[in-house]
Amino acid sequence: MLYRSTRGGGEPLDFERVTLAGLAPDGGLYVPESWPSLSREAIAALRGLSYVDTAVAVMAPFVEGVLSREELKGLCTAAYGRFSHAAVTPLAQVDERHWLLELFHGPTLAFKDVALQLVGLLFERFLANRDTHLTVIGATSGDTGSAAIDALAGRAKVDIFMLHPAGRVSEVQRRQMTTVLAPNVHNIAIEGSFDDAQALVKAMFADQSFAGRFSLSAVNSINWARLMAQVVYYFYAAVRLGAPEREVAFSVPTGNFGDVFAGYVAAKMGLPIARLIVATNVNDILHRALSAGDYSVGTVTPTAAPSMDIQVSSNFERLLFDLHGRDGAALKQTMTGFEATKTMAIGANMRAGIADLLTSARIDPDGMALAMREAWQGSGQLIDPHTAIALAAAKSADVPADVPIVTLATAHPAKFPDAVERATGQRPPLPGRVGDLFARAERYDTLPATLEVIEAYIAERAVPA
Repeated sequence: MLYRSTRGGGEPLDFERVTLAGLAPDGGLYVPESWPSLSREAIAALRGLSYVDTAVAVMAPFVEGVLSREELKGLCTAAYGRFSHAAVTPLAQVDERHWLLELFHGPTLAFKDVALQLVGLLFERFLANRDTHLTVIGATSGDTGSAAIDALAGRAKVDIFMLHPAGRVSEVQRRQMTTVLAPNVHNIAIEGSFDDAQALVKAMFADQSFAGRFSLSAVNSINWARLMAQVVYYFYAAVRLGAPEREVAFSVPTGNFGDVFAGYVAAKMGLPIARLIVATNVNDILHRALSAGDYSVGTVTPTAAPSMDIQVSSNFERLLFDLHGRDGAALKQTMTGFEATKTMAIGANMRAGIADLLTSARIDPDGMALAMREAWQGSGQLIDPHTAIALAAAKSADVPADVPIVTLATAHPAKFPDAVERATGQRPPLPGRVGDLFARAERYDTLPATLEVIEAYIAERAVPA
């Protein structure tokens, strides 16, 4: 399996080189040269398999030529052995047709663990036989940072620099990052939004005078390996609800479009997905893009669902690549125009190509709170704000009545205790594994959101290539 940039530049790379690179040199995102497919028989054979064995079956085509199935299974066994539930991503029933896919049983209580525990092991494996020290740079709206730091803290040949928007993540999210005191972990609170942080990361990769001095990589969902790992739980959930004989719908809370795109990949591989419901909060660029073709940047509004407080959704470029007929040159022209004007019109003909699969909804704060309250009163489920937005979208979606709808529960409710308590009257306790979080010392630096300052900070601490 080889990968190429969505913007058409450079030579195709194998899975190892794509994982270590993260972002393509031309500013594009790596995608497989073609989508692998699983037959109905192969999907049916996933029934009853463990999560690890499901992961091997789904991911094997993407790592072909780099990792054997035995090697992949060893990495998956180690990655998912740290999860607190034997099923890794169990399903919980809300009512007669709605289900929660609990993605928060990893070490940092969020769905990012499912991918990043594996990515950390992939980095370590690929670096073991290289005379290379990797400088990982990431931006987080809350959960990516803690999951990436947990996965990489203390690992040889890796330093991680994580940017988060100061004051715009929950206290639990911040402390899960800043209380990790390993010498290879560097936390930076920037005076700006997540979009500012993400733009700085992309700018550092594009600045050859800076990037050429270090071996840079990424842990955001711009890194293909992260998305690949997230495809697995769509298959794992769907076969437990009747696939491939039965279609299943998924509702996904999203800001950066990565988790939704993983579902899109699952559908391209043959999983019978009736709908992918793209659930946004009031920062609704994805809803506007899919429903009206208006992909234009607005002002970020801080909300109780900070991981969705995003206006530029990086992974949307991967979908646009397919919508442009996989023409990298054409997409590069489109993205150059968007980066200059902060606006893009997506024509009705282009949207029609995905309308049968992708739909969207915008949920306001009242709708989010109502979904949290109803989940608690109706089924005893405490859910976090992001999950609530997706559940509200699921219940309002136009999906055939005989199709079960799975809402991705992306974070443990204890990561957002104030919002959950306001909506339900219940304050969710932190699980025992992080019960002492508020007693731990913190370490981070607050810096202005300027490229010159951030690059100087990293250059002073990173190991040159």
